[in-house]
Amino acid sequence: MRDFDDLVEEAARRPTSGWDFRFLDGRMAEDPLPWSYAERAGELVRAADAPVLDLGTGGGEFLSSLAPLPPGSRATEGWPPNVPVARRGLAALAVDVVEPGPGGSLPLPSGHFGAVLDRHEAYDPAEVRRVLAPGGVFVTQQVGSGDGYELSALLEGPPPDRDARWDLDAAVAGLEGVGLTVTRARRARTLRRFHDVGALVFYLRMVPWQVPGFDARWSHRGPLLRLHRDMARGNPLTCTVHRFLVEAQERRVRRAPALTRPG
Repeated sequence: MRDFDDLVEEAARRPTSGWDFRFLDGRMAEDPLPWSYAERAGELVRAADAPVLDLGTGGGEFLSSLAPLPPGSRATEGWPPNVPVARRGLAALAVDVVEPGPGGSLPLPSGHFGAVLDRHEAYDPAEVRRVLAPGGVFVTQQVGSGDGYELSALLEGPPPDRDARWDLDAAVAGLEGVGLTVTRARRARTLRRFHDVGALVFYLRMVPWQVPGFDARWSHRGPLLRLHRDMARGNPLTCTVHRFLVEAQERRVRRAPALTRPG
């Protein structure tokens, strides 16, 4: 295995704009989930008779993979370094990228989208319902509160910066509470394996809420070195993957335009 400092420096210098995890190919692996978010999102895009909206599009990589998209489709992105990346990447598809407002508010028209897609992005259930067209579908794959919980302890850091109560039951209750009909709800716990310390460093830079204040060169160097030595002996670092999938529909019926009586 390569030298510790070489692996750490390479990962620390790697750009993290966009939502591109290709640096981890062959170096980090996750057990497959019992569903395919990508397949379901693709089905909804192909069936949509109205524009689609992708929440938290990252650099636009995933949404681009679903092209062709219905005219007028949009995307949101709230991480400032990703916004210009997404706008460049989605310009060829004529997809506008907007930044969400405070509390997850969406600067988008009501009743406009036939499908709203969300992979790992926080959302406001009321706003999701507001922007869905009658009969529209919301599908989200979320990271549960138990995801990677072992990493904070191994790195002697604080717990993840996320809601410790975030799980399938909470998501279903939130969507039903605003009047959406939940049509699918699944949860899974699988495993994630890091095969070298550089993969771990890059991953934690991409998801900084997992170990708040993570610093590979200084405050976390000691724990990382211990983990590197174990991985160098052929023992991957293994942690929990906690995911859940929810699909919900807006059941409101589209109203026909009112007839005007002759005068």
